[in-house]
Amino acid sequence: MPTPEQPLRRPGPPPQPRDTWNVTYYPKGEDAAALHRPWYIIDAQGQVLGRLATLAATTLRGKTSPAYTPSMDMGGYVVIINAEKVAVTGKKELDKTYFRHSVGRPGHYKVEALRDLRKRIPERILEKAIRGMLPKGRLGNHLFRHLKVFKGAEHPHVAQQPKDITHRIDRRPDEIFALEREPAE
Repeated sequence: MPTPEQPLRRPGPPPQPRDTWNVTYYPKGEDAAALHRPWYIIDAQGQVLGRLATLAATTLRGKTSPAYTPSMDMGGYVVIINAEKVAVTGKKELDKTYFRHSVGRPGHYKVEALRDLRKRIPERILEKAIRGMLPKGRLGNHLFRHLKVFKGAEHPHVAQQPKDITHRIDRRPDEIFALEREPAE
């Protein structure tokens, strides 16, 4: 019978000390807030829509960063220029449709083909493709604000000196990660 000074102990092996070396690092909110947010630029001229959108969404989330955490904003800003010159494969130019609600009447909606939307608001094509690849909810809304899409080649973010990452569109994610590890020249 243990004395009142000794606590009760379960039978079995003695408890092991906690392994502090093999613990996954999980950044705090302050770590994400203090993170330097790089600016990237992608030229959409002649690039396939889905591949470009995948690169933009991956960059917005910061998935190539070693400090990546799915529940935090760890990415940078993405500027896309020449949105009207993005390419689509197959017959999507005629067959792909975009659905939107129209203000005015309940249940009233409009369906628009990609070619018509390209004439009217070409930025919306890329925005909808990238928005669908981001998480749904508050984090996705926050990340989407870091995306800047422009119709022509000019953009107002020259002062941020964005890094051109258009060459990464046809690369695999592990190759992109290796490119980020190379020293800048």
